[in-house]
Amino acid sequence: MTTRPVTSRLLRTRWRSGPVPLTLCPVVVSVTDFTATSHPQAGAIALAGLRLRRTWPRTPGALGMWLWAEVASRRSGSVSVWRDEGALGEFVGRPDHIAVVRAHRGRGTMRAAAWEAEDFDPYAVWSRARALLTGTTSWPQGFVRLEDA
Repeated sequence: MTTRPVTSRLLRTRWRSGPVPLTLCPVVVSVTDFTATSHPQAGAIALAGLRLRRTWPRTPGALGMWLWAEVASRRSGSVSVWRDEGALGEFVGRPDHIAVVRAHRGRGTMRAAAWEAEDFDPYAVWSRARALLTGTTSWPQGFVRLEDA
């Protein structure tokens, strides 16, 4: 008897708006990818992401975000869009975000990428992020401008 290979499926939440209005302007996009060492740990980090998502309408400098998950692979993360690099940095340094990072440190692997885009185009941002998350495109090293990637 042969077994069928398990195919993984990338799931995504609906767009969650932040307080910055969606206008044509330069933005910073951040993509995170956490692979947990176990399924219970994957569930815990996904729940932590959902809790942080609740704060998005009040997160300074945020245009919005999507959460994503690939359950079979124990992976999850976010694709967030920011007014500028400073706003992203302020979020990363927020006490609630730091608490999540510390709570899950050593329980999986994390990678992240960020880039600038001239205008916010949801389709283009998600397509580029999806290409990273599915392995179609290699992850860049450090902060890059979209046109350099």
